[in-house]
Amino acid sequence: MTVRKALALVIGAAMCTGVLGTGCARQHTGASSQDAQAPGGSAARLASPRPAPPRSFPRPLPGVGPAMRERLPAGTRQALVVTGETESSSQAQVVLYERYPAQGWRTVAGPWPAHNGLRGWTDDHEAGDLHTPVGVFGLSDAGGRLPDPGTLLPYDRDPAFAVSGTGYLGEPLEGSFDYVVAIDYNRVPGNTPLDGARPLGEDKGGGVWIHVDHEGPTNACVSLSEEHMRALLTALDPDKEPVVVMGPEQVLAR
Repeated sequence: MTVRKALALVIGAAMCTGVLGTGCARQHTGASSQDAQAPGGSAARLASPRPAPPRSFPRPLPGVGPAMRERLPAGTRQALVVTGETESSSQAQVVLYERYPAQGWRTVAGPWPAHNGLRGWTDDHEAGDLHTPVGVFGLSDAGGRLPDPGTLLPYDRDPAFAVSGTGYLGEPLEGSFDYVVAIDYNRVPGNTPLDGARPLGEDKGGGVWIHVDHEGPTNACVSLSEEHMRALLTALDPDKEPVVVMGPEQVLAR
């Protein structure tokens, strides 16, 4: 074989290889282009935006507006919401809520009917004004004339919780203090509900409790049926820093 023939064979082989290589590349590029243009093509599937999952937010405390929510302690995971019908009404509704990390506030008991002060609600409670104070208050101590129903709160069983006489509608008061949860208004938490200490002074009243209902208005307390008092006592957990949020509907919603 002459040198000229050998050189021609090498050049021809190189050209064939180039053509074959170029042809594969073009065919591959063409397929990708068709995929991108075809509705069901792989490129189209990759480029199609997926719908974003729905966003969820923790549920705020129902019926309680921003101003009152700001007064909730950061660690509170139980809230007893007492909602009065109007500012002058002595009838209310009570619901116990618990706060969960992802879900927010959820109902765990209630709604229950309740009574409050004879003259309704006030932002500036005074001793003997027959109004229930509006606000957010701790629930730290319990007691009563009857044995502890199984509450996790400190419970003081004492015969001094006995009461007699009649209420504002002539109803008997006996048994009203069989079960009591102290509302931490003008009192020292950590003591029996019977403790008479008044940090804000005697003029600001005190002894505001949640107690057994006597089917009539109270002096300043909130009252529930005996059945619901037992349910409340066994549900409250001091590790969840329970509070009561109470007032007329329009005020709580602010």
